[in-house]
Amino acid sequence: MTRFEGARGDAPELLLRATRVVTPEGVRPAAVAVAHGRITALLPHDAPAPHGAVTVDYGTAALLPGLVDTHVHINDPGRADWEGFPTATRAAAAGGVTTLLDMPLNSLPPTTRPEWLATKRAAARGRVHVDVGFWGGAVPDNRPLLRPLHQAGVYGFKCFLSPSGVEEFPLLDPDQLAAAMTEITGFDGLLIAHAEDPERLAAAPEPTGPRYADFLASRPAAAEHAAIERLLTLAARLGARVHVLHLSAASALPLIAEAKAAGVAVTAETCPHFLTLTAEEIPDGATEFKCCPPIREAANQDALWAGLADGTLDCVVSDHSPCTTDLKVPDFARAWGGISSLQLGLPAVWTAAAARGHSLADVARWMATAPARLAGLHRKGAIEPGRDADFAVLDPEAEFTVDPAALHHRNPVTAYAGRPLRGVVRATWLRGTRVAGGGTAPVPTGRLIERSPTA
Repeated sequence: MTRFEGARGDAPELLLRATRVVTPEGVRPAAVAVAHGRITALLPHDAPAPHGAVTVDYGTAALLPGLVDTHVHINDPGRADWEGFPTATRAAAAGGVTTLLDMPLNSLPPTTRPEWLATKRAAARGRVHVDVGFWGGAVPDNRPLLRPLHQAGVYGFKCFLSPSGVEEFPLLDPDQLAAAMTEITGFDGLLIAHAEDPERLAAAPEPTGPRYADFLASRPAAAEHAAIERLLTLAARLGARVHVLHLSAASALPLIAEAKAAGVAVTAETCPHFLTLTAEEIPDGATEFKCCPPIREAANQDALWAGLADGTLDCVVSDHSPCTTDLKVPDFARAWGGISSLQLGLPAVWTAAAARGHSLADVARWMATAPARLAGLHRKGAIEPGRDADFAVLDPEAEFTVDPAALHHRNPVTAYAGRPLRGVVRATWLRGTRVAGGGTAPVPTGRLIERSPTA
């Protein structure tokens, strides 16, 4: 008789079979039993289905844990014509993402006060297709509000060490950074930082016109290096928990590795576009590739992959930062900086990872397990009993060419347009309900989630 682990009376309602199930112990054939939205057991692939359970057999497809994307700009309310909760979360589901955390800027108002967090949640409630949580923001005038925001359930606090690009979210100067970090450390919060040094940026040549080389020169790697060095020095002195966002400059990797070895509580992420796109291939005027920090050269990309392989980099998340088509004018000085990739992160990363000899287990670790750990999402990020029944079903060998019109993002602008990718997301499951693929739930079933010890 098959034994189903879980709460008493939790007879499985759903059984998913696949020959490649990505578990913390490796990839193997298995059947995954689900009851009440949770994984109750990992069974042999040929285990008989329990009485009354719905069985779905995905054959040779890979069953990954639902991805956790901790770096998404949804812009709703206020700039919902750039991206709104329904479109962003539908795109997430189509890309195998089951949980995302929304960044505190580009919406109006930004998430820098408890009442504005409530505004953001009100805009999202009942309109999300995946689970959604929120980061708070640390800006010069809101230090007294950081603890109340933490108590209201944000997952941490984003700050900018250089201009953010929107006036309602100012940067922190060195003294303000120290004050915010001290406050956040006082309640064991997490500070996440856009780390570019404003003085190094100001000293760089200003970009003018359509040449990508000019834009790249305006955002030198030295600006990231200097800002990360300042962040880590302060974190070491204060005993703070910090996270480096969207690392682009591989020259900063030794700083992070040394800080980790010295016991500094630092983690770091990079993004699909830094791992899959290179400066050498970006045409002049193609501002769909503009982001800050920028996409750098192929040699830099090789070093980022090495940083992932050796554990210096922890996570791969999208930094989905969309805008309307008209803001992507063919001038790198004037165009909005941000890359839309929420729906495409998994196939983009898998395409490049497979070519470099990495496994599906590596991709799951970088895009599900590590981001869940970063945010303290203890029920997300892995296929094992007790976790939420969140799954991405990937056909790893299938190929497709990116058609912007086929994406669920609100605006059909993406740096991946026309790019051949390997790996098709066949279905996505959120707590045992299919939210993308055949038989998808007809209404949004995502939840608004809050930081807690058992989130």
